[in-house]
Amino acid sequence: MTDFPFLVAMIAVPAIGAAVVAALPRGRELLAKQLALAVSLVVLVLAVLAAVAFDTGGDRFQLTHSWTWIADFGVSFAVGVDGIALVMLLLIGVLVPLVIGASWEDGPGADGGAPDADGGAARSRSMRFFFAWLLLLEAMMVGVFAATDVFLFYVFFEAMLVPMYFLIGSFGGPRRQYAAVKFFLYSLVGGLVMLAAVIGLYVVSNSQLGEGTFAFDALRQLDIDPGVQKLLFLGFFVAFAIKAPLVPLHTWLPDSAAEAPVGGAVLLVGVLDKVGTFGFLRYCLPLFPDASRYFAPMVLVLAVVGVLYAALLAMGQSDMKRLVAYTSISHFGFIALGIFAFTTEAATGAVLYMVNHGIATGLLFLVVGMLIARGGSRQIGDYGGVAAHAPKLAGAFLIAGLASLALPGTNSFVSEFMVLIGTFPERPVYAILATGGIILAALYILLMYQRTMHGPARGVVAPVADDEHTPSGAAAPAGEPTGAGATAVLTAPVGTAVRFSDLSRREIAVVAPLVVLILVLGVQPQLLLDFIEPAVIATLSDLGATR
Repeated sequence: MTDFPFLVAMIAVPAIGAAVVAALPRGRELLAKQLALAVSLVVLVLAVLAAVAFDTGGDRFQLTHSWTWIADFGVSFAVGVDGIALVMLLLIGVLVPLVIGASWEDGPGADGGAPDADGGAARSRSMRFFFAWLLLLEAMMVGVFAATDVFLFYVFFEAMLVPMYFLIGSFGGPRRQYAAVKFFLYSLVGGLVMLAAVIGLYVVSNSQLGEGTFAFDALRQLDIDPGVQKLLFLGFFVAFAIKAPLVPLHTWLPDSAAEAPVGGAVLLVGVLDKVGTFGFLRYCLPLFPDASRYFAPMVLVLAVVGVLYAALLAMGQSDMKRLVAYTSISHFGFIALGIFAFTTEAATGAVLYMVNHGIATGLLFLVVGMLIARGGSRQIGDYGGVAAHAPKLAGAFLIAGLASLALPGTNSFVSEFMVLIGTFPERPVYAILATGGIILAALYILLMYQRTMHGPARGVVAPVADDEHTPSGAAAPAGEPTGAGATAVLTAPVGTAVRFSDLSRREIAVVAPLVVLILVLGVQPQLLLDFIEPAVIATLSDLGATR
């Protein structure tokens, strides 16, 4: 079973599926959805089988396959996973089918994204390409976590920008073009800086080994001069810090996450941003150990500033999607803190946090998208008393919020606790300061939940005067959700109940797996820790850390 090319298949299947979905004729949007869902489920099955085949007590990198790609430059199409990469592949396998399911009924535009401007033909075309871009993004995300050749990693790192750019720019909100360009430019600049460091690594390997190589195992054996290490470290670090993102390189994320369609936002914050923190662990620490220790105090300061600064900004947001984006920046500060504390417990907690954050924030973004699809507004102040009309939606919102603030019993608590308890013995000041982020998280999450779900009905939930409602048979306002699952917002005369629909069976099927994972991993984190801890120990041993 271990000889089966699981990783190659996980890259090839969604890439081929994307091409097939995009090539479908107009008017076949239902088939496009069905094919996209089927392909994503195949990838999920492959990810689960790969986890079953993975031996937690075996070699560091497993399920490896390699083919020569550019022989003259020592480039190979080489893939393999350690426990850190494997749990990220499992996260991708879980999230993509749920994103497709969440976008099934209404498609792009249902959550405030770009509405169709030219009728059914445009909707059919956009639906096909929307799901095709999602599948291509899945292939690129798998590739970036599975690559064991540094040049191949760089190729996937840059290539995954393209589908996300089009998901934001073609299917996002009113400021989608600005957000897409900002996302692309930030990421591209970071990638170009990293390319210079990749070339530098090749030159160093050529001088020490007699021939250049991009193979990770060969590169981590190099004895690089500490001064050169610092320069190469910074090249990789800038790219990963932008992607993570760490303050002050974070400003692209709130715009991108707010304007992206909810499905795109889930994958952007839930998976793509983890490439940055994954890069710290996979490349910065093992390849540049001296530089990592030298720059660790700077990174720890940035991490703690990010935890507190982003949490304060989240409290001041009136846009729900921007608020969730800022909470993610704060959480990424915790992850970076755990990585650069250089202890096994903190780093293991950081990797677990990468997965748990994707689950909790993925659910939060999905529920927020469902709320926006019903109310037609992203503003917190436009909602109130939703729980009385949609108790299932309110319940899912509550669980997602409690997981995001790391309530004991939810998955995020275990990872956040491990980060703090692992950091404190070595870096007590940073751990104490970061604890303030927990208090702020409780405030911004509970305030958002209280204002939207409870209290008197108001805004899009409250009844309105007779002269304000849409006459019977009139068309809904542009951009309002219509059809199956649509809600009567601002249409009821005074004295009548406003219909704010609860979760449909399809939506329940989308949120239920994430709710289950939040609860199961909250009480049984060992399911993932068995994969993560051996890989973390091996990574820190490259760094020379013994604790």
